[in-house]
Amino acid sequence: MSIFDRYRKPAVIPTAEQALPGRAHKIAVPSLHTVLNTPLQPPFPAGTERVVFGMGCFWGAERKFWQQEGVCTTAVGYCGGHTPNPSYEEVCSGMTGHNEVVLVAFDPARVSFQELLKLFWESHNPTEGMRQGNDVGTQYRSGIYCSTAEQKAVAAASLELYQGALAEEGLPAVTTEIVDIDEFYYAESYHQQYLDKNPGGYCGLGGTGVSCPL
Repeated sequence: MSIFDRYRKPAVIPTAEQALPGRAHKIAVPSLHTVLNTPLQPPFPAGTERVVFGMGCFWGAERKFWQQEGVCTTAVGYCGGHTPNPSYEEVCSGMTGHNEVVLVAFDPARVSFQELLKLFWESHNPTEGMRQGNDVGTQYRSGIYCSTAEQKAVAAASLELYQGALAEEGLPAVTTEIVDIDEFYYAESYHQQYLDKNPGGYCGLGGTGVSCPL
């Protein structure tokens, strides 16, 4: 077995029967966002909407959204899998089914869902399947996890729009999954606002260079 075989991860999401068992207790996280000084967990202010995005390593993804005007708070975590309250190491094993994601709570009077979608599409490569650049694994897949039927419809329409723009540039089909939020599990405290605490830390985000015509 080569060193590459040793660290190779499954390229498919495990079934619920195959997934790691996880645990009953939730992972503790700080009460406040280190940049925005807003609550990391609900309840959020009245009128706030929520959406969850997966676009590769969640450190850089979270920074993209906390820098966006109109975003009330962000938090990194895991969703889209089977294992309850997974650890980072378990998610990275590929045996929980979860994606590394960022929760975005936003004020629709200050920033539209379409603006957030434009930021999402242009900040990563949504055509790479179970990877993002050099980050390989099911936890790096592109995904939009919606909290309302309206969000889901708008997200699907934006995918078709961006797919057309990518095709004009000769890029392959979008692999982004658009589904309802099942459950969002907060990641460990040291992951929250990681690039604020570690400004020189790793960020693997890289877009296609193609503008989204939203």
